[in-house]
Amino acid sequence: MSLAKRVEFFSRLSKENPNPQTELKFRSRFQLLIAVILSAQATDVSVNKATRTLFRVAPTAQKMIELGLAGIKEHIRHIGLFNSKADNILKTCHILKERYKGRVPRTRAELEALPGVGRKTANVVLNTAFGDETIAVDTHIFRVANRTGLARGHTVLAVEKKLLKNVPPGFRADAHHLLILHGRYVCKARAPLCSACVISDLCAHFKRA
Repeated sequence: MSLAKRVEFFSRLSKENPNPQTELKFRSRFQLLIAVILSAQATDVSVNKATRTLFRVAPTAQKMIELGLAGIKEHIRHIGLFNSKADNILKTCHILKERYKGRVPRTRAELEALPGVGRKTANVVLNTAFGDETIAVDTHIFRVANRTGLARGHTVLAVEKKLLKNVPPGFRADAHHLLILHGRYVCKARAPLCSACVISDLCAHFKRA
């Protein structure tokens, strides 16, 4: 896809969604971090349902520690892998308290050193909480990038690297959320809504269909 087409690609997505935001509910960087840890193999809807009560009683790392493992599990027990997630959340909160005074660290290396935080989670936090021009490649972004021809790759990391190279300047801060939301609501896995897609004429999949 040429630079001109890539600029048009993101210009149309931006016009369609001028203020793209994560659908996870949070009120602080700490809460965002916890919500993203919980979102692995879970929907944003289920995470928001759990954090609605969890963050009410434990809005900070210290309060989460006071809530304890059993208390955390009680709030997130309807989310997949809740046992391991609760354990990782508690361990992460102890690290945040002991090393960072309860704050979320700023660098990728520090974030990825936290239990339950991998590259994708770190990218979400860096982009959403700190405004870094990073892209966390989830299933939606992986599909959209490959299907449209924007950034083809066989692995998540390969797609991420190509996206960071191919997304035009000026769109890099919002690209993460623009692509996720487009994949979630338009460029769906089984039945993409090509007739309602604002970038269909730029899409390799649409041209093949």
